[in-house]
Amino acid sequence: MIRATVLRALVLMAAFAAGLTPVACLGETGNPLPAKATRELPAELLALLRQKNMPKYSPIVMRVFKEEAELEVWKQDTSGLFQILKTYPICRWSGDLGPKLQAGDRQTPEGFYSITPGLMNPNSNYYLAINTGFPNSFDKANKRDGSLLMIHGDCSSSGCYAMTDEQISEIYALARDSFLGGRPSFQVQAYPFRLTPANLARHRTSPNLAFWNMLKIGNDHFETTHLEPKVDVCDRLYVFDSQPPPNSHTPLVFNPTGKCPAFVVNPQIARRALEKQRADELEYAQLLQDNVPAAPIYSGLDGGMNKAFLARFPGRIMLAKVLPYASYLPHLPPIPWADTDGSVTRKWFGASFAKPMVCDLARASFLSSVLAAHRC
Repeated sequence: MIRATVLRALVLMAAFAAGLTPVACLGETGNPLPAKATRELPAELLALLRQKNMPKYSPIVMRVFKEEAELEVWKQDTSGLFQILKTYPICRWSGDLGPKLQAGDRQTPEGFYSITPGLMNPNSNYYLAINTGFPNSFDKANKRDGSLLMIHGDCSSSGCYAMTDEQISEIYALARDSFLGGRPSFQVQAYPFRLTPANLARHRTSPNLAFWNMLKIGNDHFETTHLEPKVDVCDRLYVFDSQPPPNSHTPLVFNPTGKCPAFVVNPQIARRALEKQRADELEYAQLLQDNVPAAPIYSGLDGGMNKAFLARFPGRIMLAKVLPYASYLPHLPPIPWADTDGSVTRKWFGASFAKPMVCDLARASFLSSVLAAHRC
């Protein structure tokens, strides 16, 4: 069994080096992969994998937090659970807290994104790049548009999550190796901040609060189980870890803009998530009772940078040159939701959705030059 696994990895590695797998478009053009895209992980990171019992080619999950300016890479260990491997400080992100709504708003995306090999760009002008796949089916259902939203190097962002070249080299290699292990995709969970009761209480006046509470469902599923949440979209809402109701013999079919089918949430996952939800709601209620200060809806800054880079890149945080996008977000009430067997999927699903958002790199004036840099 071990020899077969090693042989498969070697075959996949050879195919990757030939440009046949994770970047299919390179295989089509016949362009060889640059050395930076095939570089081995640093010895220190390989040692950390061994220490944490994480096979080199096991699946990964990435989590991005804007306000903290951190990107986490979680990796599946030999028990089958995802554990934190490494946290990378984000060098630069643009826009403000909140999802991307439309092209040119400089917003970085928030939500759940599935990264396939074709979204890996080894020839980016920003050293290496991983396309988030924005807009996903949720974004499209809510009429959000845009493109070219990346996690890339060069520490320069116009709607992207920008890392240093050294960081993206590691992150890209971890993503590449997860594909070499046979997984067809990996998940990126992008959040405005760590979805703790304290942070949600600080941002309780934001028109995005209902949307963030919806994202918190998937966040809680992951944090309480250390399993990648299954993500579907129906009725313009995210749905997590759904399965057919008991005694149902009909497969679930989700239409992003249509009515949600009858489903239940995996009861083992729902039970753990509900326990966390109840504890978080008690803490949140206490914080409101204590009248903790509320953060401004709009920061007035164009994005952020982890404090680790402030001295190295002075002057890259600036006053926003665009109108507060929150000013045109609709103020909609949350939508109550429970699954059919009575176990709570989530007390509230959010519904503050409007137009889409995208990397300013997609603006028409830049499109022709950027396509070569970001697309295959």
